[in-house]
Amino acid sequence: MNPGPAVVLVGPAAAGKSTVGALLAPLLGAGFVDIDAVADPYYAEVGWSIDRLVRRVGEVGRIPAEREWEAARAHAVSRAVGDHPGAVLALGAGHTSYTEPEHLAHVRVALTGVRVILLLPSPDRDESLAQLRDRSLASKGTSWTYDGHDPLAEWLDDAGTRSLATEIVYTDGETPGTTAHRVAGLVTASAPGSWRTSGPSTDLR
Repeated sequence: MNPGPAVVLVGPAAAGKSTVGALLAPLLGAGFVDIDAVADPYYAEVGWSIDRLVRRVGEVGRIPAEREWEAARAHAVSRAVGDHPGAVLALGAGHTSYTEPEHLAHVRVALTGVRVILLLPSPDRDESLAQLRDRSLASKGTSWTYDGHDPLAEWLDDAGTRSLATEIVYTDGETPGTTAHRVAGLVTASAPGSWRTSGPSTDLR
């Protein structure tokens, strides 16, 4: 049986998944994998690519195109989990947020038995959103609002993402290095299989 990744980090854009993941991996003696860096071949297996997504955005608009792309994202998660046992894996926000239940179910099956940590800035929803918006503007030059939609808020509020998480870790303004050490302590303090794989997440501040 494939043991799956050591830890999967999830959360909205700008939550710190890639930054914390890259710092966490050496603390656990693991490799770090960002799904955005490895997903293209997985998308291609089901007839998708970033170029196709961009083309469909131009043809039908961003929101419908993102929905069309959901099956490919779910497939990529399943393949990445299977291909990277023992790694620290960061999943982009769109890889855990779905409008179609079957795609979320596909990801849930792939993550069964895997420790999934949701990173958020704050237990306060409005404070989290404000911090994520500021970080997105500073790092990507985008506020994540377009066509009357606010994907950043949707990712933050997404019930599916929260249902996949075994724990929620609030960073509360600490440095990424501090968060990485805290998550490493959390992971090494409990034996494999001792965390929940379903049900409410544990809030860790």
